[in-house]
Amino acid sequence: MSTLDPVAVFRMEAAECLEAIETGLLDLTHDLDNKDLVDAVFRGLHTLKGSGAMFGFEALAAFTHHCETAFDRVRKGEVGATSELVAAVLAAQDHMRALVDQPDADHGDIGHKLLAQLQAAVGGKAAAPAAAAAAAPASVREVPAKKRNSWRIRFSLPANSMANGTNPLGLLDELRDLGECTVRADTSAIPPLDGLTPTELYVSWDVTLTSEQDRSAIDDVFIFVLDDMELSVEEIDGAATATAAAVEAKPAAAPVAAAMTIPVPPAVVPEFRPVEAVPVRREAPAAASQAKAAENVRVPAERLDELMDRVGELVIAQSRLSQLASASTDIALRSVSEEIERLSGELRDTMMVLRMVPVATLFSRFRRLVHDLARETGKVIELVTEGETTEVDKTVIERLADPLVHLVRNSIDHGLEMPADRLAAGKAKAGTVTLSARQAGGEVIISIKDDGRGINRERVRAKAESSGLIHPGQPLSDSELLQLIFAPGFSTAAAITNLSGRGVGMDVVKKTVEALRGAIDIVSVPGQGSEVSLRIPLTLAIIDGLLVRVGSGRYVIPLSAVEECLELSLEEDLRSRGRSFISLRDSLVPFLRLRDLFRTGTKPDVHQKVVVISTGTERVGLVVDQIIGDHQTVIKSMSKLHDNVATFSGATILGDGSVALILDVGHLVAAGQQQEAQLRVAG
Repeated sequence: MSTLDPVAVFRMEAAECLEAIETGLLDLTHDLDNKDLVDAVFRGLHTLKGSGAMFGFEALAAFTHHCETAFDRVRKGEVGATSELVAAVLAAQDHMRALVDQPDADHGDIGHKLLAQLQAAVGGKAAAPAAAAAAAPASVREVPAKKRNSWRIRFSLPANSMANGTNPLGLLDELRDLGECTVRADTSAIPPLDGLTPTELYVSWDVTLTSEQDRSAIDDVFIFVLDDMELSVEEIDGAATATAAAVEAKPAAAPVAAAMTIPVPPAVVPEFRPVEAVPVRREAPAAASQAKAAENVRVPAERLDELMDRVGELVIAQSRLSQLASASTDIALRSVSEEIERLSGELRDTMMVLRMVPVATLFSRFRRLVHDLARETGKVIELVTEGETTEVDKTVIERLADPLVHLVRNSIDHGLEMPADRLAAGKAKAGTVTLSARQAGGEVIISIKDDGRGINRERVRAKAESSGLIHPGQPLSDSELLQLIFAPGFSTAAAITNLSGRGVGMDVVKKTVEALRGAIDIVSVPGQGSEVSLRIPLTLAIIDGLLVRVGSGRYVIPLSAVEECLELSLEEDLRSRGRSFISLRDSLVPFLRLRDLFRTGTKPDVHQKVVVISTGTERVGLVVDQIIGDHQTVIKSMSKLHDNVATFSGATILGDGSVALILDVGHLVAAGQQQEAQLRVAG
């Protein structure tokens, strides 16, 4: 059985800690006087510093210490929280990520520059007393003495803490930093040599601390190991402190090795006993640890992908078994086949749930982006997120990150106006960018909406004509005109900036969305803003499909896009030649003859079927020869030779081993609507 590398575990936890720090900093920009947010950021920095030192990331610990000190001053009221301080720590946080990912790399003088910015942010806004204290190193002696408290701290760590990378000496060093400290190690739990496991920890500690710090400072020392350890903290008076110090003086005079090995007489050593005054003790730490581990288990994404592949192969094998069972008269075989079909379906659904993650993990990345762009452009921007609990396949989330970055940057740069222009137009000073997600059938719709100036259609047409994308005066629908912004190299920006102007962003968005078998819709109202909607399948692995036959070939239509199925008689087929419309509840729906589209060269069946599919509000019918039935479809990607075949989005393996192509619903609906438009123009 393989065990996780402690350093790899630290990197995962450090990434979560950095995300929590970033969230706290971004929240703090909207409420600089919120003491709870200041404390949360301070605790995050303290945790990162301490755990980094434990796992040997000394550069990270040293750098983070300066940021922690800055927020400690804010926490104590010596300086105020400012937007400059938040921006400086956000920039420093990026450097912390680099120190976590590449601790041994040469980062140049980036750290010194960031610390200079941090010092300027803290020093420039410090109050007069704080500035005087910073200028004179000995000024601490000028401050009235604080009350000195004495504490007795007894703690023990889990037996496997050393193997997991926790260094108890680091905890003791942090306690010594708080004030005068005497430490006694309890070695009574160390077993005989033949029963000792070198990687396990058997020592516990009894510490007497005299400090000006309060109880919370002690808790901060143990903040990242508190869940798995036993800890008791008891405030003691001066007499007890003197007694404890006298007791500790005797073993302290001896060499450390002797103090660790020579037992202390029972009459001298205070007895360890539970302290009920301020317990932070876990009565059953092993059980609590196991319960917590059962709630959340870290699994590498590669293992989920491998498991998904195995489930896909199982679904294909089950399909083959079902086909064999349907052709057999053996009742027992059919019964087993139905049971395996049920179990494989449940396993597939469970696996799909494991791969689903909320879009909140995607949306949370854009708070930082919007914050940085607001500072860079001088615009006042408010980010609003909706539908963050909507869940999507993790692969979709990963591949949508870059397209959404381009769309958000485009909305801010091209869409939102400068504050003065917005006020002149009667709008609020702050522009709003809204990220929303919602589920519609088997799709998730992710929208990026702004309340800016909207898309200038005249500039889009002029740019398209000058670039040769369309002929001068060529008639285009509003949707077709707006879709031109996704053409490679297309940009209406007057000048190239850090944000836009090169025309390499929006075409990347279109290619990525199409690779996900998705579609893009644009709505723009001049003076009111624009909305770009991405329609993406919920999953890219296994879908429910409708298996149909066209000629001698079999094809799969995603079941989530199917609205209904109708029968098309031979007489109706002949009457509709040249028009290709069916009347469906007082509305005309265009349909495509897949037999003609695929050039099968076969005669139509006597009783053809029309499968009505839709994307959003657009509908189209697909004429097939036979509807075979539903089919659990394991999606296999097409080869590079078939990248330009837009009619199909993938393939799947049927129970008999043959291959069925999966129809691209978005492309077929667009083709049907285009055919309808041409017929209307001709009519």
